[in-house]
Amino acid sequence: MEKKINFANNLKNLRLSANVTQKQLAEKLSVDQRTISAWENGVCEPSFTMLAKLCEIFNETFNDILT
Repeated sequence: MEKKINFANNLKNLRLSANVTQKQLAEKLSVDQRTISAWENGVCEPSFTMLAKLCEIFNETFNDILT
């Protein structure tokens, strides 16, 4: 559970620090904005492929984005 919370908070903080909206991030990932919202609220987590794309977009490692 804690891992989900960390990921959700980390994603939101990274997105806000990059001055990117949920809609903009969703467009970069070819997903719906509601998906980004669900990730940030800990409702669900991205697939490994999506996680890799997030790491690339924000120039972060898997470890950094997950913990």
